[in-house]
Amino acid sequence: MTTVLLVDDEELVRVGLRAVIDAQPDLRVVGEAADGAEVPPLVARLRPDVVLMDVRMPAIDGLQATRHLLAHAAAPPRVLVITTFENDEYVYEALRAGASGFVLKRARPAQLVDAVRVVARGDSLLFPAAIRRLAGAYAGGGEAGRLPGVPLTGRELEVLRLMATGRSNAEIAADLVLGLETVKTHVGNVLAKLGARDRTQAVIAAYEYGFVTPAR
Repeated sequence: MTTVLLVDDEELVRVGLRAVIDAQPDLRVVGEAADGAEVPPLVARLRPDVVLMDVRMPAIDGLQATRHLLAHAAAPPRVLVITTFENDEYVYEALRAGASGFVLKRARPAQLVDAVRVVARGDSLLFPAAIRRLAGAYAGGGEAGRLPGVPLTGRELEVLRLMATGRSNAEIAADLVLGLETVKTHVGNVLAKLGARDRTQAVIAAYEYGFVTPAR
């Protein structure tokens, strides 16, 4: 059973999310919060697998809550950002901070529950076109080699570029004519060298470091 904490300042939104999630046999909402300040104590008490986090709230927003949670929680849950607008600097900053992905509030119920399942099992929810737009709007300088101290090999750089297109390990293996276990090793090395928590954070780092250049 995957447990979920809902964080949104609009009660009507939380009611709708709870109805969708609790209708699934493998998902269960264990708590709700209307503000980011409520998140750390609720996470400590309820230990949810996934926090479904609105980024724009009037007091402590979801970005601040995500940063605090991932920096200070002993065993932080996966954070899935829920947002009205995908082209939002708050979303980009939450992904930089370590959120595993985002989903739009207008998403269909099936898309929402699939997103929760994806991040719960430790995978990242990548939308390559959306990430590209976000990076184009909010990434840093984007100049190749901006952080030359990151010791990625040529093969790891190839893997990272393919990760940025949203390809799975199996698809990367097929593209590069490599074994799946070899690709998993390369992905693990990329995450470690970039200091990334997961694939989403690695892809964001790729744009920030200039390894991948967004279309502007």
